[in-house]
Amino acid sequence: MHSRKALPALTVGAIGVVFGDIGTSPLYALKEIFNGHHPIPVTPENILGILSMVFWSIMALVTLKYVLIIMRADNRGEGGSLALLALIVDKAKSRRLTWVVSMLGVFAAALFYGDSMITPAISVLSAVEGLGIVAPELQSFVVPITVVILTALFLIQRRGTGAVGLFFGPIMAGWFAVLAVLGLNEIVRHPEVLAALNPMYALAFIGNHTGLAFLALGAVVLAVTGGEALYTDMGHFGPFPIRLAWFAFVMPALVLNYFGQGALLLNEPASIENPFFHLGPSWAMIPMLILATLATVIASQAVISGAFSVARQAVQMGLLPRMLIVHTSGQEEGQIYVPFTNWTLYLAVVALVLGFQSSSNLAAAYGIAVTGTMMIDTVLIAFVMVLLWRWNLLLVALVAGSLLAVDIAFFAANAIKIPQGGWFPIAMGLVSFTVLTTWRRGRGLVQEEIARQGLSMNEFMAMIGSVHRVHGTAVFMTSSKDGVPAALLHNLKHNQVLHERVVLVTVQTADTPYVSELDRIYLHHLKQGFIRVILRYGFMEDPDIPSALDHCSRFGEPFEMMETTFYLSRETVIPRLSRSRIAPWRARLFAFMTKNATSATDFFRIPNNRVVELGTQLVI
Repeated sequence: MHSRKALPALTVGAIGVVFGDIGTSPLYALKEIFNGHHPIPVTPENILGILSMVFWSIMALVTLKYVLIIMRADNRGEGGSLALLALIVDKAKSRRLTWVVSMLGVFAAALFYGDSMITPAISVLSAVEGLGIVAPELQSFVVPITVVILTALFLIQRRGTGAVGLFFGPIMAGWFAVLAVLGLNEIVRHPEVLAALNPMYALAFIGNHTGLAFLALGAVVLAVTGGEALYTDMGHFGPFPIRLAWFAFVMPALVLNYFGQGALLLNEPASIENPFFHLGPSWAMIPMLILATLATVIASQAVISGAFSVARQAVQMGLLPRMLIVHTSGQEEGQIYVPFTNWTLYLAVVALVLGFQSSSNLAAAYGIAVTGTMMIDTVLIAFVMVLLWRWNLLLVALVAGSLLAVDIAFFAANAIKIPQGGWFPIAMGLVSFTVLTTWRRGRGLVQEEIARQGLSMNEFMAMIGSVHRVHGTAVFMTSSKDGVPAALLHNLKHNQVLHERVVLVTVQTADTPYVSELDRIYLHHLKQGFIRVILRYGFMEDPDIPSALDHCSRFGEPFEMMETTFYLSRETVIPRLSRSRIAPWRARLFAFMTKNATSATDFFRIPNNRVVELGTQLVI
């Protein structure tokens, strides 16, 4: 529980980080519905019907599904598809169920990367497009200015976002306040628009214009994109500050702005060119443009930070190779920078801006990844309802089934946009899914090959009776908590000596985000000066082997780094030419990833001058 003193700061922080994506949707959602690739005629009946669909979509998909239901399923305070996956796998008894859930969770994480490429592109581009309204002669500069802003955003990632983050909350609070005021001003002038709060308008629109309503769903989803971020970012702020910010501030501001734009369209249908920027007075156009750009940069920052967190979780859970993870803050654990993820996203985002040229074109690509993720989240939460919450199966079918029906409708409506650009996030999702599953499968085959080549501890102990022992401590890193590490066998074969104390260290990732220091270390004394140490880390933590070994003193086993040598096995993976249990192209991909992974020395924070690496070849 957060203290009452911390609650205001956490709530403002949540406004700045969690709601950036959904908070910038008013820039382009209604414009795309009425003026996009499948335009809806701007008539009073259609405006009220669409507004009703937008309002009840927000209520069903964001408020009910994420805020009230899914945010209850936290994994020790952490959220997100991978955290939800770990939560279910921990309770699943069936091996087949574990496999199905794992594949769903991994694919949801893969789709997140497709989504995180489009969000910065469409958000910043939609804000800068306001320049064309302020000064039409500057329209040709919209794309170059967007690329410059995005380049600056990705460049500052390596410096850390802590200092910038202090301003996120107040700026976004100002943004939502402006959304509310602009919308309320127009609603007061045309209060008849509030009739759209009645769901009958949505049902009537769907009944009278079924085909149009289906096409409209593909753009209505733009109003709820970012809803999944409420769950993903839950670990940073806790569920209560996020819920408080949503109900007391963010949701009212969004609804007021959408209804304000609807009121404007009822009176001035020509404003559909860009209803958001036409909401304000002409003298406020430039300040609105500046504020919108700042808000979209902040929304992009939240998505980029989320991509870094997902990358770290994937590395810890054995879904990606080791990669460089830089901590940009000594105080905030969550502030990290992953260079590979940063520049991969940057290249994709710039390519999207240059390729699609406008937010309307990008809107065609947007939505498919979000709706896919939302569908998977609904399936995963259904498993949680059954396995963890022990809900009645009829209640699960009613609640999860209803939510899934809505998700499927949105996904189907977005599927027709695949030829117009929806193929991009799907392609990126499939590439990410292939990489994640290839790495996991390859690591499994490597473990099997190491076990096949290795010796049991009993066999090894019987061999070393006459081996010369030298002073000091040797630490052998091994991925298996059984058997003898390959590096130990190679060292004994070539040097014919063993240290007085030999420590076999295995790092394991728990199904929880964090592991307490009391549960971190398991130490077992074996025979003849051998010790096996198992170190457990959560999927949100970074391993630090020297620091963990320092804590072994409480077991009566102190470590002096200057008398300790770390032996690591550098594995060279050779794809099998003949038929094997993995496709040849996947074996080559796995070998490439293994070759380019960050060294174990850097990843485990082991002093370089205390490391000996011994090579071994493995054929898979």
